[in-house]
Amino acid sequence: MMHLQLRHIKLNAPPSVPPGQQRVDTFAEVQSKTTTENTQTSMTATQPTQDAPAEEPPSQEVFENSIKEFAQDIVLKQQQMEALISKLPGLNVSEEQQIERMKALERELENLEGERMEAVREKEVLLKRVEEKIMGVGRVRT
Repeated sequence: MMHLQLRHIKLNAPPSVPPGQQRVDTFAEVQSKTTTENTQTSMTATQPTQDAPAEEPPSQEVFENSIKEFAQDIVLKQQQMEALISKLPGLNVSEEQQIERMKALERELENLEGERMEAVREKEVLLKRVEEKIMGVGRVRT
């Protein structure tokens, strides 16, 4: 869809230079420069590429419908981005408050890491105790 619209603009809307601005190369000029640079840097002989046959531009009705659909897509994407942005943490919170929150979370993480390490040590002690009991039962039976 977007490709068709860009192609229509490329074919039907010649560039114009606004007052006070410098002229910018047209798409065709950039394409021809790129093609020229590519052929100069390429040392291998290749067959010249033939342009695809010119497609017939879409009718005015199809073009207007395409633009309308494209505009609706843009509005929808903009609304989706706003919804995502509103869910981001830190909205309406100063930088200092965010830094304090990060420091508090870091302290909490350190505390939890200490608890985890203690639990790992406790697990190892319990595992040794269970292994000793299992080995004790094996010795009693033999």
